[in-house]
Amino acid sequence: MPTKTRLEPRQKIKLRIRKRIIGTPDVPRFVIFRSLNNIYAQLIDDINGKTLCSVSSIAKDVKSEAGKISKTEKSKVIGKKIAEKASEKNIIKVVFDRNGYLYHGRVKAIADAAREAGLKF
Repeated sequence: MPTKTRLEPRQKIKLRIRKRIIGTPDVPRFVIFRSLNNIYAQLIDDINGKTLCSVSSIAKDVKSEAGKISKTEKSKVIGKKIAEKASEKNIIKVVFDRNGYLYHGRVKAIADAAREAGLKF
């Protein structure tokens, strides 16, 4: 019996979530990806297959604003930035795709910051 990698359980959860969540031009999918040191957020229109806007912790404007802070604090900055970009494009309502991650820590921080900044989900 082959051993499972660390990625396989998250992939199963991700597929189970994605069966139910679809982003439209009016209500895009707010998807996050977290790596060991960075976090990325995108608003995606699945019907047309387009990314409407994206923000990451490796972008120059975010790095200069964030400075030397914890990964959770970076997530809060990313949540505010993605909400600002969404409001510029007149997007208020989104569907949240946690991408198979537990709703805890950095994932919760980015979601709460986006809600505080005006996104509804």
